[in-house]
Amino acid sequence: MQIQVTGQQMEITPALRDYAVSKLEKLTRLFDHTTGAHVVLSVDKHAHKAECRMGVPGKQLFAEVAAHDMYAAIDGLVDRMEMQVRKYKGKLTDHHAQARRTSIDP
Repeated sequence: MQIQVTGQQMEITPALRDYAVSKLEKLTRLFDHTTGAHVVLSVDKHAHKAECRMGVPGKQLFAEVAAHDMYAAIDGLVDRMEMQVRKYKGKLTDHHAQARRTSIDP
C-alpha cells in the first residue's frame, strides 16, 4: 500500500512521517486489499488535526481526529481507520452462507 503524508500549512518532520507510516502499515496487516492512503496533518490554533483517506475496493474510507498532540491525533486516527476497515471486511464476508445451506438440504 502506498501511504502519502502531507502537511497543511506545516512542515512534516521525518520522525512524524515515519511514525504515521509505521502506524498505518498496521492496517495493511489487517486488510491487504487497500489501494492507498493519504494522510493530511494540520494545526488549527491549539488543536492538532489528522485526517486520512484510504481506498478499498469499491469504497473510500475517511476519518478525521483532533487532539492536543500530533502523535495522539495520529493514534486516534489509526484507531478509527482500524474500526472502519474491520467493519468493511466484515461486510465482505457472507456470514449466513452456512445457514442457507442447512435450510435448503433436507
